[in-house]
Amino acid sequence: MSATPSKTMAALWMAGWLSLMLVMAVAGRETTRDLSVFQIMEVRSLIGFTLLLPIIYRAGGFKAVKTKRLPQHIARNGVHYFAQLGWFYALTLIGIGQVVAIEFTMPIWTALLAATFLSERMTSWKIAAVVLGIVGVVMIVRPATGEINPGQLIALGAAIGFSISMALAKSLTRTESALSILFWMIVVQMVMGLLPTLHVWTWPSATLWGWLFVIGVCGTFSHYCLASALRYADATIVVPMDFLRVPLTATAGWLLYSERLDAWTVLGAALILFGNLLNLKPVAPVPARAQ
Repeated sequence: MSATPSKTMAALWMAGWLSLMLVMAVAGRETTRDLSVFQIMEVRSLIGFTLLLPIIYRAGGFKAVKTKRLPQHIARNGVHYFAQLGWFYALTLIGIGQVVAIEFTMPIWTALLAATFLSERMTSWKIAAVVLGIVGVVMIVRPATGEINPGQLIALGAAIGFSISMALAKSLTRTESALSILFWMIVVQMVMGLLPTLHVWTWPSATLWGWLFVIGVCGTFSHYCLASALRYADATIVVPMDFLRVPLTATAGWLLYSERLDAWTVLGAALILFGNLLNLKPVAPVPARAQ
């Protein structure tokens, strides 16, 4: 199911991912005040499954999501499920800007996994994009004290889980459609979370149902955007584009929750943007050897 490589198409799909993930971070912050993380994840999967049914129907029915790689889907989505649980839980302990910033240790692990297991080439531009992005993230986070908040460790664990999930998703795009990857993500995570959700269930208010619907929509279609982006470019190109989520989320945290946004944050965001521009630089063809 691989598409013709296109950094432009990958960037457009990643723009959709960035927008939806930003909204979901805010919705997650609102819902985790009153609901269990397990319940949030399960309702998100149920809403996502409902939203996906018309798309599956238009694609030709459930044969469009038939797969011969179910074990790989289960492995990928099992890892992603626990990473997402950690991500939501970290939102209850530290600011949304810091959660997302710590999440961006992920490209270090993703680049390593993609190069090791997916045979993706690490060019100097890709390395520079990752390095500049990480430096920018460090500038934004820079703990004010030497104390380590448990939320920071949970966010870091989630980042490692997301990197494994990203590498496995890239592997799946070689044979699976974006629709198939999204369908099995929802089904696997819905089954995994059913029993824990029944144990902690409390009935949400009307306002919380609204936020849960937002999470369901954003969580579903953001991953469709991500899977589509990975069909057009290597994971080592797609992931650094996601660095832009750091300054965007930091801005949202400042506007909505009065979280800090200062000159260091602006400088870090500038480095992240510059790294992404370097990463989009075309790779020079290898000159042919003289006969």
